[in-house]
Order: sequence, then structure tokens, then C-alpha cells
Amino acid sequence: MRELFIGLMSGTSLDGVDAALTEFDAQHCRVTHTHFLPYSSELRAELLALHDSGENELERTALIGNQLAELYAAVVNELLADSQLESSQIVAIGCHGQTIRHRPELGFTLQIGNPALLAELTGIPVVADFRSRDIAAGGQGAPLVPAFHQALWHDAEAHRAVLNIGGIANLTDLPANSDVRGFDTGPGNMLLDAWAERHLGQPYDDSGKWASSGLVIDALLARLLSEPFFTQAPPKSTGRDIFNMCWLEQHLMPDYASTDVQRTLLELTVQSIARAIQQYCSGVSEVYICGGGTHNDLLVARLQQLLHPVKIALTDDLGIKADWVEAAAFAWLARQALLHLPGNLPAVTGAKGERILGAIYP
Repeated sequence: MRELFIGLMSGTSLDGVDAALTEFDAQHCRVTHTHFLPYSSELRAELLALHDSGENELERTALIGNQLAELYAAVVNELLADSQLESSQIVAIGCHGQTIRHRPELGFTLQIGNPALLAELTGIPVVADFRSRDIAAGGQGAPLVPAFHQALWHDAEAHRAVLNIGGIANLTDLPANSDVRGFDTGPGNMLLDAWAERHLGQPYDDSGKWASSGLVIDALLARLLSEPFFTQAPPKSTGRDIFNMCWLEQHLMPDYASTDVQRTLLELTVQSIARAIQQYCSGVSEVYICGGGTHNDLLVARLQQLLHPVKIALTDDLGIKADWVEAAAFAWLARQALLHLPGNLPAVTGAKGERILGAIYP
């Protein structure tokens, strides 16, 4: 008997909300319909501002959480209309929420979005706050998608890895005959998008065309790669708390051309990913990519060059299109919570053991 869940993902790229209608049965997980709603420029600016302490931030956080819940409800309702379904046919919504702080070293993470209001607006039970229980158990609370990757795509014959290139890039290592490992490798699109927005007035560098017109600044790349996070052993996770524009600006020189900085930021992303794969995924034969970074042709081409002869492909080849993997993962995590099954992998997050993740809003 099929079960229908909706997964909602709004990640560190701050571009908007991905929604994936995901069908589960005894053996399969299938994304049947998808929808996306962008953030307005005003909402994106407000969310960015919340990453730093400021005046009246508690009230601002609560009010923006309500705005997000309304946007999440809108994307759910539009997805239901597209798929010609009623809310009563959906078991639950798995809502990641919008991260505005991620400080596992201090024992907390914060994703906002008012799941209680979302449940009220949609009439569908909501599962949210997936990361806190793992952190309470001594883990990083991230990445959480490796458990989903393992459930769907582990292969007893092939050593695979799954690479998500969102605002932050994260990696899942799926050896055929040993433990799964996963961790954040560093910035994915986040710095690239911020630099493009500053200098082009556009939210991203389309296909990496602007970066392709620049040259790598070797001295800058070396300084960026000297960030201690890159040599830290897993388990590890990161976000805007480390990799932000202030972090970048402290490494810049006044005479750097903006195109060359963009090309160097792209090289930072690909080299940090490639080094992580080479160091921690020894023997990997297949790397499947998902996330917004798959639309950056230069980024993907450079990964292919650095990782040759490893096969590089999109997760489309495994059955879920690259843009919708993370949203589907949170539908799966919601289902795990309702089935009272663990959603984390302690070997990935560093938690003391398996935990059921998520708070349920009936």
C-alpha cells in the first residue's frame, strides 16, 4: 500500500523552497511531483541578516518563521493542486526549516519555519526540527541525508559516493562492504552565489560562464584552503557560521579582479570536494551528484578532471533528479520518525547512537 509524504527543503543557498511529493511502498521510494517557490529578495535579505546577532532578533526570528510557514504552506498547496491530490491523502510533511544558526560545538542548531503554523495552514501533520536530537546525543546534527542515500542507493557490488552541492557541499561514502561515512566538505555554491550577486546583480553565475572568464589566483586559493575546517577529520559539518562574506573578505587584496575571485571560489569548491573524496573515499568508482551545483557546467567539468577516471554522473541515473534529492530525503526522514525508526547514522554525525529524529506536529 502506497504512502504519500511531502518533503520541504530550504537550504543554505537561500534561493527558495523545494517541495517533493514522495511515494513510499514496501520496497520503493519514488518522487512523483515537484514544485519550487523562490524567496523574495526582501525575505532573503531578512534571513541573511538573522545569521548575525542584531536588534530585536528574537521577535524578528519569530515573525520571519511565520512568513516561512506561510510560504511553505503555499508551496504545499500548489504541489497538491499540480498532483490533483487532497491534503487528507498526505501522511505527513517533512520540513527541514531554514537554518539561521548551526553551532554543534556549542550544543545547538536552529532551523526556523513555525511547523505548528504549517500544520494548521495545510491540515497535514508536520515533522520538523530533525537536527536537534542528534546534537543532543553528541552529534553534529548534520549531514542527515547520508542515511537516506544508504537506504536507497547502497550497492553490494559497487563503491559509490553521493555528492550534494548546495550552498554547502556534503558527501556520502557508500562502500560496498564497509560502514557508510558522510560529512560536509565546505562551501558549495554559497560563496559563488554571494560574489555573483555582489558584482553581477544576479543570484548565481549561470553555468559558471562568468567564472570561466577568470583565472585562478593561486595565492588566494592557498589562503582559503588553509581554513582549519578543511583538514579537520570527520565527523564534521559547517555553514554560514564559518563560510561567509566576512570570511572571504579577510583574504582578499584590493587589486584582485572580480572575475578571478569568482574563478578561485569555484576552484575552492572543487578542490575541497576532490580532496575529501580522495582522502576518505578510497577506491570509489562512481560519484553521483545532486543539488544546485549540478547546473554549473564549469564546476562539474572541473570535478570530472580532478577525479578522473572515477565515473561522475547525476543522481537522475539512480532514479531521483538532482534538484529534488534533499527534499525527498526529508520526506523519508518524516516517515522514519512516524515509524519510530532512527534517522541518523552515528558514524556520520558522531552521535552516541541511533536516534529517532524530528518533532511531530499532528
